[in-house]
Amino acid sequence: MKTTQLRTALAGVLLACGALATAVGVARHDGDDNLPTATATATAALGASRGPYVALGDSYTAGPMIPGHTGTPAGCARSDHNYPSLVTRQLGIGATEFRDMSCSGATVADLTTPQRTDEGTNPAQLTALSARTRLVTLGIGGNDIGFGTMIRRCVGMGAVYHALGSGKYIPDGTPCERLYTDDGSDRIQQKIDAVGSRLSDALQDIEDRAPQARVYVVGYPAILPDDSTGCEREMPLAPGDMTYLQEKERQLNAELRERAEAGGAVYVDTYTPSEGHDACSAEADRWIEPLVPRSPAAAVHPNVRGEQGMADAVLRALGTTR
Repeated sequence: MKTTQLRTALAGVLLACGALATAVGVARHDGDDNLPTATATATAALGASRGPYVALGDSYTAGPMIPGHTGTPAGCARSDHNYPSLVTRQLGIGATEFRDMSCSGATVADLTTPQRTDEGTNPAQLTALSARTRLVTLGIGGNDIGFGTMIRRCVGMGAVYHALGSGKYIPDGTPCERLYTDDGSDRIQQKIDAVGSRLSDALQDIEDRAPQARVYVVGYPAILPDDSTGCEREMPLAPGDMTYLQEKERQLNAELRERAEAGGAVYVDTYTPSEGHDACSAEADRWIEPLVPRSPAAAVHPNVRGEQGMADAVLRALGTTR
C-alpha cells in the first residue's frame, strides 16, 4: 500500500473511532473520578494531540527567567521550557497549532482585556481562541489575590521576627497573618472568593469562543513546606505565617478546582506531586526557587524542573503516560 493510501486509511480509522466514542458518550470525563475511563483517556489524548492548543495564564505558566525566552511582547517573559511548551512537544503539536498567550503579572481580567507590560502590550488572552481550538490550559488567580506581594511582605515581617529572637517580642508567631485579619475578617479569603466568581465567568467565555475545546485549569504547586524547620535561610517566615500562607494557597487551589469542575473543565492538581519540592527543599530537588534563586528562574517561581513537573501533571490529566 502506498504511503498516501496508508495515511488516508489510518485517518479514516481514527475518525470512525472518534465518532463512536462521541456516540456512546464516553469521551467526556465528568470530574467525579481521579482517573478517566480508558476509552475517554485515549479519546482525550488523540483530540489534544491534534490541537490547536492555546495556553492561558500568569507567570507560573509563562516561566519567567527560564532559558530560552520566546514570544512577544518580551515583557510577558515566556520561556520555551514552560509547561505549555513542554506539553506541546510531548503531544507532537506543530508550532502553527500552538499559541502561548500567558503573561507574567496576568490576572483574570487580562484574559479579556489587553495587558500592558514594561516591554509591550499582550493582547487579551482569549483572543487566541476560536471554533478550531481543541485544547486549552489555564493557570491564573495568584495575582488576583496578590499572593506574590503577600509573600514578600510576610518574609519581611518574618525577618524582623527572627532578628528579634523569634517569639520573645512577637509571641504568637503570626505577625503577617494578623496584618490580613486584624479587623476580624480574612481579606485574602475574600479575594479568593472573588477570583472564583471571575474564573467562572472566564470559563463560560472560553466555552463560548471555543465550544469544541477541552479545558484544563492548572492549579499552583507547593511553594512552602509543611514544616518550617530549617526554612529560615531560604524563606524567613514566622512559623505561624508559614502555616497561614500554606492555608491560603490550598484554599486558592480548592476554589480553582471547585469552579473548574462546576464549569465543565478538568482541574489539574500540581500541588500534590510537588510536595517535598518546595522553595525550602534541597537545591537539586526543588521545583520552586526561593527568594534568592540558585537556578535560572524568577524568585518564588517554578524553575525548569518545576515546569516539567507541571507539564507531567497536565499530561497525566490528558491521559498520556508520563
